[in-house]
Amino acid sequence: MLGYHLSDDLMFTSRVSGTARSVGLDVKTARSAQQLGNLIATATPQCLLIDLQNPGLGIAELIKTLPQPRPFVVAYGSHVDNATLKTAREAGCDLVLPRSKFVEDLSKALPEWFDARKVTG
Repeated sequence: MLGYHLSDDLMFTSRVSGTARSVGLDVKTARSAQQLGNLIATATPQCLLIDLQNPGLGIAELIKTLPQPRPFVVAYGSHVDNATLKTAREAGCDLVLPRSKFVEDLSKALPEWFDARKVTG
């Protein structure tokens, strides 16, 4: 199963990638929405992890461009940036979490997020 992670935070990306490997999942990272679009054009992922603090991210526009059936979308961001978390919910992300909860749940929940919506691409 394939997943993509949109983040330009190298340390956080390393954490997500390492966790994915440890539970037997393949997560490829995109540092920009454009890179993510290129990955999605190649293969539709089961799960999409989105760092809401990614520079220049337009979450509503990104969600609209996802292929159908779309991957399970988990967005995470700063717990003090309520407006951005709310925007992600309103855009249609399946799960929106503060960064701390995302990290806390990652190793247990990542396989569940991958299984949440079966897609082929």
